[in-house]
Amino acid sequence: MKAFERREVIINELYRHKKVHVADLAQKFNVSEETIRRDLDKLDKEGLAKKNYGGAILNAHTNEDPSYASRHQVNLEAKQRIAVNVLELINDGDSLMTDTSSTAFEALRRILDEKKNLTIITNSLVVLSEFQHSGQKLISTGGTLGPETSSFVGPNALQTIQKYNVDVAIFSCKALSMTGGLSDSNEAESELKVLMQQQANKVILLVDHSKFDRIAFIKLLSFDKIDYIVTDQKPTDEWIAFLNKFQVSLIYTPAE
Repeated sequence: MKAFERREVIINELYRHKKVHVADLAQKFNVSEETIRRDLDKLDKEGLAKKNYGGAILNAHTNEDPSYASRHQVNLEAKQRIAVNVLELINDGDSLMTDTSSTAFEALRRILDEKKNLTIITNSLVVLSEFQHSGQKLISTGGTLGPETSSFVGPNALQTIQKYNVDVAIFSCKALSMTGGLSDSNEAESELKVLMQQQANKVILLVDHSKFDRIAFIKLLSFDKIDYIVTDQKPTDEWIAFLNKFQVSLIYTPAE
């Protein structure tokens, strides 16, 4: 078993039991306790676990769903680099579906500046209010508005998404894992993203470098459902080879 596979099993144990013990894991994987401690060190640095005496506990913040305002400021420069990289995938006259992620918002800001005659279907109140005078056609999913997430969710939003077939779906997620696929923290939002993927001819996932090698609470999609991943920097060679197997096109900003 490779190191990343072992760590993801450990993450699943953390979600299931909320804690793990070094000695038990060493026996389970037939490796040294020092190897397990290094695994837990990495998970601690990634914010997924908190080390304690003899093991680790699940980081309680892993499944939090922060407000849009707080999300927007995290890794903002990376999101802006991603926004530039998305432009080559969008054509004048395209129909788009987008989620409420702050990364998608930054992408739309650039897309609407550069492209014409777009139709945008979204459950994001921020997108609807920010771009209402953009000259592009905006369609709201409707639904129940979440006060913290600034997003519409629920049965009405789901029904609206299912009404339309679009050229492109653009959305983000909280985590990417080679064994766990795409995952997120908000169940209602995740349901909408799954439908957006189903209704789109081309699916673009926007994720900055911090989302790789992580797992969140809710399984979203597998990699065979994604056409493009746009990120802010080159992933590891292991990730590049992995995505090639699923025929996912990877777009990123080359190192300067």
